[in-house]
Amino acid sequence: MLGKLLLLLTSVWLIASVACIARVAFVWDQQRKIPHQVLATVPFDNEAGNIASALAQGRGFSDVFRKPTGATAWLAPVYPLILSAIFRVCGAFTYPAFLAAAFLNCLLSAATTFPLFFAARRIADVVAAALGVWLWALYPNGIILPFEWIWDTSLSAFLLAAILWATVALSSTEKLRDWAAYGALWGVVLLTNPALGILLPVFLAWLAFRRRRGLIVAGKLAAVTVGVTFLICLPWTVRNYSAFHRVIPLRSNFAFELWIGNNDIFDEHAVGGIQRITRFGEIRLYTQLGESVFMDEKRRLALEFIRTHQALEVRLTARRIMATWLGTEKPWRDFRSTDSWLIRAIFLFNGLVVFGTISGVAVLFGRRNRYAIPVAAIPILFPLVYYATHTSLRYRHPMDSVLLLLTAIAIVSLAQPRTAAVEASTK
Repeated sequence: MLGKLLLLLTSVWLIASVACIARVAFVWDQQRKIPHQVLATVPFDNEAGNIASALAQGRGFSDVFRKPTGATAWLAPVYPLILSAIFRVCGAFTYPAFLAAAFLNCLLSAATTFPLFFAARRIADVVAAALGVWLWALYPNGIILPFEWIWDTSLSAFLLAAILWATVALSSTEKLRDWAAYGALWGVVLLTNPALGILLPVFLAWLAFRRRRGLIVAGKLAAVTVGVTFLICLPWTVRNYSAFHRVIPLRSNFAFELWIGNNDIFDEHAVGGIQRITRFGEIRLYTQLGESVFMDEKRRLALEFIRTHQALEVRLTARRIMATWLGTEKPWRDFRSTDSWLIRAIFLFNGLVVFGTISGVAVLFGRRNRYAIPVAAIPILFPLVYYATHTSLRYRHPMDSVLLLLTAIAIVSLAQPRTAAVEASTK
């Protein structure tokens, strides 16, 4: 009887079903409380929704602010293309389109369970794998964000878990077909969320190091991966060069994001600096200058601010690190001031995940787990771009499943004998 219960609790299909039900139930509950005319428009009032609308109307990848401003490379293409397909079927800025997009997010978030489980089973053992995916299934942010953000957030979470699984699986094969497929997967990842690309060189270097006795073979296999990734991304890069007459490999908006987090609004002593940033003002400036000149100007302003406010930059970076991991720059104050049990639960969960992540990384390295480097690279490297620009929990969300896996490893390590963990790390 106990064996059957354990088998049931470690069933990835059961856990994925619970994850899907929890997310869909949240969507269904929230859509009953919010006017449908609001849900038809507000969730799409962003760059992804605007570009998707232009695509659905046959105007191409353009009009990032829902005005006839022409071609854009503000976002990578995959998610706006998916959203445009939903618009073509359900209508642009409609309640059915919102439901379709939200339910797709729920499915992608629940599907993250599968690559996470199979990766975790290799990295640790089936107990840690099951606990990690149960945590993901019931994770408050994972339940809320598919509804709150009609964006690539849930898709990126699925793709990062898939990349981790593919990386640990690839460490035991030299089949050219598998390495080419790995490159194709990376191509899709980069065309969805380029911020994940910071992990590619580390993962490839780790895979090559695993074959340190055959570096020539490892180099050839890595070259195949890089080559396929390059070929997958090349058509988009060519399109961007044709539209803007400059090399934009994936997306153009980094300069704007850098400026959002680094400008005179943060300097209380600035003379003649900006007092606030308005959507209307930025759209007007973008329309006047065009995307390329607009980004050049934002880059110049951001870099000048960073150069002339070095002490302030240290403080801003510290605040962004705090917000990335705990959800707010002042978590204790905000925890006490809120009267929402849900917000407080999210604060508590964030704190536990931070502690669990650090502990899980320590366990992997302390027990010389063969997969410690690629797993630890995710929480160490992925958030760096947000430390430099600006941040929120939704930006961190793509790696949340890995953070929960690390938390599960830390929890299981407290209950399992050391010998069991060592055996798992050397299998």
